[in-house]
Amino acid sequence: MLWIAQVVLALAFLQVGYLHTLRFERAMAAGPRMAWLAAVGRRNMAIIGALEVLGAGGLILPPLTRMLPWLVPLAAACLTLLMVFAIIFHIPRGEMSSVGLNAVLGLLAAFVAVGRSVIAPF
Repeated sequence: MLWIAQVVLALAFLQVGYLHTLRFERAMAAGPRMAWLAAVGRRNMAIIGALEVLGAGGLILPPLTRMLPWLVPLAAACLTLLMVFAIIFHIPRGEMSSVGLNAVLGLLAAFVAVGRSVIAPF
């Protein structure tokens, strides 16, 4: 279960990180669902996207390389925190579809963080 969660999270955060960093203008043109990007700004979204991509790598690369396995729960905890901040950002704006997605990703990341630090560490 933990491996499945790690792979799903890594794929999701790689996709979103790519969108946030390299496809900012295209995402802005996607319509009102992505209007929140303008409030955050291109530079801040590039930073957030880079964190998402690094987090995705931190979920998968350490166990594959058998180096620094403690990075997996750390990356998952950081992604959980990032999703908490995203929820805090989206709630006052009334963007409940974004809140739902952030909550699912955050809970999945928290599951990996606890699972890889307590239940089944590498």
